[in-house]
Amino acid sequence: MSDVFKPAWWLPGPHAQTLWGIYFRKQMDLPLRRERLELYDGDFLDLDWFDYPDKSRPIVLLLHGVTGSIYSHYAKGLLKAFHDHGWRAVFMHFRGCSEEPNRLLRGYHCGDTEDLQTVVNLLKTRERAPKIAVVGISLGGIVLLRWLNDTTVNNPVCAATAVSIPFDLEAGLAYVRSNPVTKNYEKHMLRDIKRYALRK
Repeated sequence: MSDVFKPAWWLPGPHAQTLWGIYFRKQMDLPLRRERLELYDGDFLDLDWFDYPDKSRPIVLLLHGVTGSIYSHYAKGLLKAFHDHGWRAVFMHFRGCSEEPNRLLRGYHCGDTEDLQTVVNLLKTRERAPKIAVVGISLGGIVLLRWLNDTTVNNPVCAATAVSIPFDLEAGLAYVRSNPVTKNYEKHMLRDIKRYALRK
């Protein structure tokens, strides 16, 4: 397997690859099951399951990016891909990112791994998953990598993938602000972050 990234010939540059999924990927109608997970501090997390009746199958957990949700352009497509390969698939909404704002004043951030630990514990104990894998997109990928670093000895996952993460936030912001095209990405992210804050 090559370590060199080879994009589809019809998506030659980073902007085409970024925008294609947002504007052209069709939203799928999957038979998802919503579960509300009550947390120790009085707050909650919403999980969306694309499940199998056979509970002995392995589970893959998907973490979204900043202000993402099950309606993010990549979410249902990835859940379907996991399901098609025989895995039970579950999507974890960070606090306040499902249709209902969370109860507490606090939200979520890229340094907070406690909620991820809670969900992994649930998959390990209640679901008794023989294998657990985790995929994190953007901010979700940062949370995942931090959690992996903090749980090296007793980590129960068999595989983990972080997708499109900003390794250096300061350098990433400088790049986004470097030309008119990428400045639109900043406007898009800020608009969604403001909506999230105003809902609270």
